[in-house]
Amino acid sequence: MDRIILRQSLENYRTPFEEESEFVDEFIELTFDDSAFLRSRLEGHFTGSAWIVNKRRTHTLLTLHKKLNRWLQLGGHADGVENLLEVSMQEAREESGLTSLRLVGNGIFDIDKHIIPQKGDIPEHFHYDVRYLIEAELNEPLTISNESTDLAWIPFDSVDDMVGHNPSILRMLEKTSRSEFAL
Repeated sequence: MDRIILRQSLENYRTPFEEESEFVDEFIELTFDDSAFLRSRLEGHFTGSAWIVNKRRTHTLLTLHKKLNRWLQLGGHADGVENLLEVSMQEAREESGLTSLRLVGNGIFDIDKHIIPQKGDIPEHFHYDVRYLIEAELNEPLTISNESTDLAWIPFDSVDDMVGHNPSILRMLEKTSRSEFAL
């Protein structure tokens, strides 16, 4: 059932960003694959992420990913769970320690297909990342997980420098300032 809801959400998903709209059909097609929610699907699989912002929309929470050594949004593998909002919220809690997490809007915020480099005996593969806009309290204490080397609330005007001009993250930042997601 969750897979059907995801497919319908993707079919109804609209974005003004050409680079994002180019792979919507691929995401939809992937929902028909029984193994798409498992990391054992080595050519690529679904992941769920949380673009976490504070209520005033001045900061985003980023993690310095231990394996990739890059500042990224929080998220992770579906590991068989077809409800990617549930995956995103669980990963956000586990990776930050935050309990004040709240979904903003009523569905998918962003999607991104990106390559993950080979690590040990795991070959290079794609992550089909479905992202949700999540709001949290800026003053709530943070807990760094074993998947990160750092975790920080980054002011919006510093995100570009922090993420090394990552177009996917900059797209989410731009979306956050749009009227439907602004305060």
